[in-house]
Amino acid sequence: MNTRVTIAGVDFKNPVMTASGTFGSGMEYSEFVDLDKLGAVVTKGVANVPWPGNPTPRVAEVYGGMLNAIGLQNPGIDVFLERDIPFLKQYDTRIIVNVCGKTVEDYVDVVERLGEEPAVSMLEINVSCPNVKEGAIAFGQKADALYHITQEIKKHARQPIIMKLSPNVTDITEMARAAEAAGADALSLINTITGMKIDIHKRQFAIANKTGGMSGPAIKPIAVRMVYQTAQAVKIPIIGMGGIASAEDAIEFLLAGATAVSIGAMNFINPYTTEEVVEGIEDYMRRYGVEDVRELIGAVR
Repeated sequence: MNTRVTIAGVDFKNPVMTASGTFGSGMEYSEFVDLDKLGAVVTKGVANVPWPGNPTPRVAEVYGGMLNAIGLQNPGIDVFLERDIPFLKQYDTRIIVNVCGKTVEDYVDVVERLGEEPAVSMLEINVSCPNVKEGAIAFGQKADALYHITQEIKKHARQPIIMKLSPNVTDITEMARAAEAAGADALSLINTITGMKIDIHKRQFAIANKTGGMSGPAIKPIAVRMVYQTAQAVKIPIIGMGGIASAEDAIEFLLAGATAVSIGAMNFINPYTTEEVVEGIEDYMRRYGVEDVRELIGAVR
């Protein structure tokens, strides 16, 4: 059986990755998960300077998932390059770094620094960060803003770039086409869905930020639909994510048109999920006589 997939010229031993923000930068899960078995570790968001994140409380459990408004807390690119990259280089897995910023210049700063690090295989650009210069509208919610930031990052990036799309839009295919037209090498979707929870006993918002991003099994049908629609609209590879809890879930995304999948919220519930999905895809391939995992990509009929 062949479980290898290729995205923008980068080979992966299997199509299973971690979703940014749910796996730290790999070190945090290394005592539970054999990182060598994963196709890639996708790090949490890295900015050009340390970000403190949002005020607490920042996480709330909801039916079928969770809300989070962490605010992309991270120690910044200097600490990341000094601490996290050397750790990940010990393992036989691809390193994909998620990049965040508040302005185009912020993103470019990080992208240029990472371009000097050959161990980094790809960059995932988180365009759900507030765009300070555009009145806190996320880059990923306006097609022209997405096109512009994608185009600017491509001018400076040495690695292939994955644009991570927000589902909080009217038409996901419009955003996907804009990123593709601007030179994106791949897409990842979906990011979290904006939600809210209110504590009726305290009559207060459950999260200090009022709204948060919803993830977990409840969003999977929406994510599968958006991945399918996007796969019909663009020619570049897609990394699918959103509520994957099992190999069966992951295979749904592959059949819908994703080349690879990322596992997020389930890492908090069952830290062994990523390994179990890798093994489960192999079991599925054996059961159905699938010799090459690429036979499954977009094979729904």
